[in-house]
Amino acid sequence: MFSAQELNAAADFVHQYVAPTPTIRWPLLEQATGLSLYVKHENHTRLGAFKLRGGLTFCRYLSQSTQIINGIISATRGNHGQSLAYAASVFGLRATIIVPFGNSPEKNAAIQALGAEVIEHGDDFQDAADFARQKAIEDDLVMVPPFHPELVRGVASYGVELFTAIENLDRVYVPIGMGSGICSLITARDALGLKTDIIGVVANGADAVRQSFYKGEICETKTAVTFADGVACRKPDPSAFDIINRGASDIVAVSDDDIKQAMRLLFSATHNVAEGAGAAALAAVIADKNRAIGKKSAIILSGANIDRDVYADILQGSHQNEPEI
Repeated sequence: MFSAQELNAAADFVHQYVAPTPTIRWPLLEQATGLSLYVKHENHTRLGAFKLRGGLTFCRYLSQSTQIINGIISATRGNHGQSLAYAASVFGLRATIIVPFGNSPEKNAAIQALGAEVIEHGDDFQDAADFARQKAIEDDLVMVPPFHPELVRGVASYGVELFTAIENLDRVYVPIGMGSGICSLITARDALGLKTDIIGVVANGADAVRQSFYKGEICETKTAVTFADGVACRKPDPSAFDIINRGASDIVAVSDDDIKQAMRLLFSATHNVAEGAGAAALAAVIADKNRAIGKKSAIILSGANIDRDVYADILQGSHQNEPEI
């Protein structure tokens, strides 16, 4: 999709607003898992998630257009919306963000604090996205999809950082929502001419991407039931699926309990906060230990934006059968 030169140029632009995030080996985490494990800390960006990178390059792309832009609109479960709200403010654009009913109150508040209008509609992400597309037509706004080449261009900067910092990675585990994270990682790997296996991660209750990957064609599920809102999607984006289908080595599914266990382990072993999607990659590499053992693996801690009361309940949850540190 993009050359190494194009990705490096995009990374230079992104780094004007987002400092490169660290990749760290945590001794207690490796002790608990028995794995050689690197953590890419996208929870350390200024908005607590990787999405900011793509919002910046997308809004830059719009600012270079000759058409009059009345504003942007998009649907989100949280981090995509924060990204666009921030990036829109950088480029002087008005932003409207549609979230489903029951969305994280703290994520909604963060989007509003960044200057965007937040509107609640629908039962899940797909419902919110359908409404956003209709409102874009009615109000003459630019609809920002969950997946777009310009989003990939910016988000790929984290892949460039990872592959530049850590050589000869065997495997990288990355959560999948609507696909910008994994597709950016695949794009960066391919542009740099590497052979690293990229393993996507979904939740058991929201496994449309995994079903699609194994069937070789897009599948839609009736529901996407998981507390990990960043991976709660019922149908993969066709363009994203094409990249995933060609570039991912596998897609694995983990339970909500596995994800919660990984959240607790990340806190106890590294004192890092991870939202559900952010901990999914650790849950996956633990579940996939037989294939990961003896390999040089990395996980993407994609975000830390979880409501305080939800996180407190998870931290106080059952620790039975969890790795000791």
